[in-house]
Amino acid sequence: MAAANLPSGTVLNAASVELPEFATRHVNLALADFGAQVVSCSDEWFAAASRMLQASEPVFVVGKFDDHGKWMDGWETRRKRAVGHDHVVIRLGMSGLVKGFDIDTSHFTGNFPPAASVQVCHSHGDPDQTTIWTELVPALSLAGNAHHFVEVHNDQVWTHCRLSIYPDGGIARFRVYGQPVCDWASLDPRALHEVSALASGGRIVGYNDAHFGTPFRLIMPGRGVNMGDGWETRRRREPGHDWCIVQLGHAAEVKKIEVDTAHFKGNYPEAVSVQAAQVVSGTDQSVITQAMFWPTLLDAQKMAADTQHFYSGGQIQPLGLVTHIKLNMIPDGGVSRLRIWGVLAAQ
Repeated sequence: MAAANLPSGTVLNAASVELPEFATRHVNLALADFGAQVVSCSDEWFAAASRMLQASEPVFVVGKFDDHGKWMDGWETRRKRAVGHDHVVIRLGMSGLVKGFDIDTSHFTGNFPPAASVQVCHSHGDPDQTTIWTELVPALSLAGNAHHFVEVHNDQVWTHCRLSIYPDGGIARFRVYGQPVCDWASLDPRALHEVSALASGGRIVGYNDAHFGTPFRLIMPGRGVNMGDGWETRRRREPGHDWCIVQLGHAAEVKKIEVDTAHFKGNYPEAVSVQAAQVVSGTDQSVITQAMFWPTLLDAQKMAADTQHFYSGGQIQPLGLVTHIKLNMIPDGGVSRLRIWGVLAAQ
C-alpha cells in the first residue's frame, strides 16, 4: 500500500511501517527535542509518560526490570480496577496546525489499551478546569505492537493535546504531526527575521538523500549537539551533488545566510551554494522539479570543519522576495544548521 494512500486510522505493524504523507511532510510538534512536555498524567506507574515524546524509536529490552516491574519504552499505567480511564496532557513544543497523529503501541502486546482518543486546546497557560477541549480523534480501536495513523483536517492553531486511553495500558510513542505557526503580523517588517526557522513555519519540502541525518534538524534552534543533530548524506560515488529544499515561513528578501558545520569534521561538504525563488503555487513535487532552474542566491562557498559560516552584503544576489531556498551540498557530507534571515514582504 502506498504511503500517500493510507486511510485515516490505518494500523501498521511496527516492524515494517510506511509513513503516510502527513507524517513525512510535517514535523512532530510533540517532540521532546522541541520542548514538548507532559503537563499532567492520571497514572504512570510502570513507565513515565514523558518517554512517549522521545525522538528515538521505541525499543524492547529483554530481561530489563525496575522497581515497578518490566521496563517499557513508553507510557504505561497500572491495571485499572475501577470505573474510568487514564489520560495525559501534553504541551506541544511548538503551537501549530495539526495534520495528523501516530499512536504507536510498539512492543506493547498483552498490555496495550483497547482504544484511545485525542483532544486539543489552545491555551496561553497550561489547561485548567475551565479549558475548552476539542476532540480531533474520537475513540479509536488500537492493536498491539502497531502504528495507528490518523489524518485530521482542521485549520485552527493548537497548543496542547490530551491523549486518553481506555481503560489503561501502554503507548510507546505519541506523535502529533503538524505545521508550526508564527504570528508574523505582530513582528516589525523592517527588522531581520530568521524566516527559515522551524518554529517560524519553515518546512523541508524535499531532499535527495538523508542516509545518516534528518533534514528538518537543519532548521531547528541552537547549534547541533552532536554529529547526529543535522543533515548528513551517504558518500557520493557518482557525479553530481546533494540538495535540500526549504520553504520559508514567510516571503522575504534575503539579507543574511548561515551554514553551520558543527561537529562535522571528516565529513563536511567541500562547498555549498544556495538557490532561491518565489513560488506562487504548486505541489512539493513540482517545486522540486522547478528548483533545478532557480537562480543562484549564494555562489558556491568553500566549507570548513565544525564552523559557522556567515554570508551577507554583496555575497548574496539581489533576487527580491523569495519563498523557497535550495541548499546544494557539494558533493556530499553533513551540515548541522541552515539559517536564512530576511526582510519580510509587505503584510
